[in-house]
Amino acid sequence: MSLRFTLRQLEYLVAVGQAGSITLAAEKLNVSAPSISTAIAALEAEFGLPLFVRKHAHGVSPTPAGREMIRAASETLASAERLTSLAAQYRGTVAGRLTVGCLLTFAQIVVPQLRRSFLTRYPQVDFAQAETHQAALIEGLRDASLDAVLTYDLSLPADLEFLTLATLPPFVMLGEGHPLADRPRLTVPDLCPHDLVLLDLPLSGDYFLGFFTESALRPRISEKSRDMAVVQSLVANGFGYAFGNVKPLTDRAPDGRRILFRPLMGVAPLRMGLLTAPGAQASLTIHAFIDHARETLPALLPDLILT
Repeated sequence: MSLRFTLRQLEYLVAVGQAGSITLAAEKLNVSAPSISTAIAALEAEFGLPLFVRKHAHGVSPTPAGREMIRAASETLASAERLTSLAAQYRGTVAGRLTVGCLLTFAQIVVPQLRRSFLTRYPQVDFAQAETHQAALIEGLRDASLDAVLTYDLSLPADLEFLTLATLPPFVMLGEGHPLADRPRLTVPDLCPHDLVLLDLPLSGDYFLGFFTESALRPRISEKSRDMAVVQSLVANGFGYAFGNVKPLTDRAPDGRRILFRPLMGVAPLRMGLLTAPGAQASLTIHAFIDHARETLPALLPDLILT
């Protein structure tokens, strides 16, 4: 029995399922939206099943059958990637697809440099990156849509392997006019009477709020955002303080206003590192990336750590 669909069509199917939108999937894959629509229509015709429900102006959502097909397509694509990796191992070359996830709070600072230096060394690798929150990164490793993840040791499950690359103490961000701006260092009790702008990402938000529960204190949350750039601008404009672990390379918020950074005392640091699924290093390409990150990242990180 010959197959009448392609791996590319399955890739488009999975991308639409993950993005919930043909337009967003097209942007992520850098192809045209009509190409993806045609591929989805061809798969629906081949399988004789509707895979998505189209919602006007609100993207698409998978049908029950579509969800199962997306899961199976993900497994098929992962198997195809393993074939490429296996062939590369027998050739003794670092090649094939490599998809690296990164926590979106520091992806823009770390990943592009690391990706460029890795591809300079290994030009035969097809490198893709994904930036998201911690829970989605963990799920990506489990469903094999990600090969390796750069992240923190936040609520890590026991079935995944973590390699520490750096230790990052937390710090406080303040606007220039903040009442605590003249303090050289701060503690959690110092902050309690003041407004908190919370970076409200899954697991990350819990980590920051844990500073207070450990001291039997309660923060005064005034604002929440899932975007670190928005958090920084709110802080710079006097809406409160915020926490971070990776120091920006500039003391200016996206709107140009100045941010002050102060060490936070009495709180345990986070570890930054690489998270992988068990057995991932059996892949020559993943192993090469891990070695490259271990070699390269220490030179990038000193400027990102507040001491």
